[in-house]
Amino acid sequence: MKTLAISGRIFKEIFRDKKTLAMIFIVPLIVMALMSYVFKTYNNTDVNIGTIGVSQQVESNLAKVKNINIEEYSSKSSADKALHDEKIDSFIVYKNDKYTMVHANTDPSKTSMTKAALSSALTQGTIHNLSTAVAKMSPVKQSQPKMHIANQYKYGSSKSSFFDKMMPTLLAFFVFLLVFLTSGMALLKERTSGTLGRLLATPVKRSEVIFGYTLSYGIMAIFQTILIVLFTINVLDIEVTGSIWLILLTTFLLSIVAIAAGLLLSTFAKSEFQLMQFIPLVAIPQIFFSGLIPLDSLATWAQDLSYIIPIKYASEAISNVMMRGFTFSGISIDLMVIVLFIIVLTTINIWGLKRYRKV
Repeated sequence: MKTLAISGRIFKEIFRDKKTLAMIFIVPLIVMALMSYVFKTYNNTDVNIGTIGVSQQVESNLAKVKNINIEEYSSKSSADKALHDEKIDSFIVYKNDKYTMVHANTDPSKTSMTKAALSSALTQGTIHNLSTAVAKMSPVKQSQPKMHIANQYKYGSSKSSFFDKMMPTLLAFFVFLLVFLTSGMALLKERTSGTLGRLLATPVKRSEVIFGYTLSYGIMAIFQTILIVLFTINVLDIEVTGSIWLILLTTFLLSIVAIAAGLLLSTFAKSEFQLMQFIPLVAIPQIFFSGLIPLDSLATWAQDLSYIIPIKYASEAISNVMMRGFTFSGISIDLMVIVLFIIVLTTINIWGLKRYRKV
């Protein structure tokens, strides 16, 4: 009953603080909508490619690639000047049965798109030549069926953007960061104002205080998660292959970890400014090990360090549910690790409140 009373009091304070409500419910929607727009727009960026000595067939195939613009040059020097003047992003030279690509590489993504476009154009050319050769061998040319290439997508479609891949990680990151901030600020305010001290002077147990905060902010996190997930699916048009309930469960457990982490760090801060100084210590590792950067590309020590970062497990679980359709059994290990984080951090928080109890 004491836990419920504490939770109820915290609820009243939250709803009186409009800034906190905006931080929990409005800010993540605005930021995610903005990032969706930026990345989807960036995904449609045009790439200008110059060609020298390239056959008409290859040029035609290059021009068919989405967002690729082709400009033919008579010499390498003129193409090099255009590259220097930023009129083109790369140029392709065909000489002595060899293709040479020269890239400005000021934007690595455009360099990658150029490489992929040439590879696609050459593949299409090879298929066309083989089809023509086979057709000439046939006595009845009209009987030869046209060759088609079909594309199948395990997740998403040809319209999928880089934002679709980032979405699971961003979902986990925003839930963690915003809940961490609001819960940490709340306990710090109670401690600096003397409310926590007066509360601990009563017969209330330390565990009841921690459970009260966890319950109140946990319920807020449930509504926040539901709002974010529905927004991304219905407004940002992100496809979810697996169960939405598993995504909600994962993000809820992650929010409990964020609450516990916020409460823990707030005990070390003497002011709100000091708590804000902990943000780089907490947020930056979450970004590095959340999946935005492929973990297998990191050094061995960094990969080992990622195992103590809770958002890694939540991001993997959400990604596997959204993009691969994993069931509960497929993400059960990730969920158990998150629960273990909750138990450890909550235990430390209960023990840490002992310093504020005046005997």
